[in-house]
Amino acid sequence: MMLKCLLFQVRPKVFAPAWRRMAFVVIFIVISLSCHSQKADSIKRVTHFSGSVNVTNNGISLVPNFSLGKPAVIVNLSAGNGRLSFDPDIRFSLSAKPWTMLFWLRYKAVNSGRFRLRTGAHLGLNYKISSVPIGGDNVEANIVRRYLAAEVVPQYLINEKIRAGLYYLYSYGLDAGTVGNTHFLVFNTSFSDIKISKQLVARFTPQVYYLKQDARQGTYFTSSLNIGKKDFPLSIEGFINQRLGGNILGSKNFTWSASLIYTFNKRFIPGPHEL
Repeated sequence: MMLKCLLFQVRPKVFAPAWRRMAFVVIFIVISLSCHSQKADSIKRVTHFSGSVNVTNNGISLVPNFSLGKPAVIVNLSAGNGRLSFDPDIRFSLSAKPWTMLFWLRYKAVNSGRFRLRTGAHLGLNYKISSVPIGGDNVEANIVRRYLAAEVVPQYLINEKIRAGLYYLYSYGLDAGTVGNTHFLVFNTSFSDIKISKQLVARFTPQVYYLKQDARQGTYFTSSLNIGKKDFPLSIEGFINQRLGGNILGSKNFTWSASLIYTFNKRFIPGPHEL
């Protein structure tokens, strides 16, 4: 109900015919895939509820003008049954002010073998502190900006520890003053389960991405290194973002962050009364 209200109470820009067609196609695909996923034997399917809580010294977004630039908490959750999942991504500052909220609906189109393919769509809410005149005084207010987005994520598993792939996201700003069209393309690799000692393992994730926002564009290199203990929920992670070129608003030549991450993963098989 909350999402429905957010979508229909907003005063969106006038949608171009191409955007209407794209939105219709995305909605049709998601509904079709959802219906198809219900055909499997639901008693044998494993239902999951997983997530992570990330406390960081610097709230960074790969889209520079969405970065918070101060300490933050990032909560990622995932609940699903089979290939379809709902993955909210909630971010806020340490003073409890909302930063970004993404409400993802994702579908694993290809989920076996070396090649994998995932699709998804979300409603995104980005918050920004602005000065608003109220009663003759300027008052700071947290203004929400709304976006709709869709993603396509092909990936190839080279072996159990190394994978490479692409990530493409298209986003459309609904409110006046937002970026109209965002194209986000990433080439990423991941090296996991790197043995440091008998108990410590690491995951290294370098990637290069291209970002285009209306008439502005830029290229970047990012890398993250996560170190944790086997079968232990806490880990530490370092992240860097280096601008290679471009004129995207809010970009910095170099940014970094350090994080403490708690993860959990619960799986269960539902009984007949839970279906």
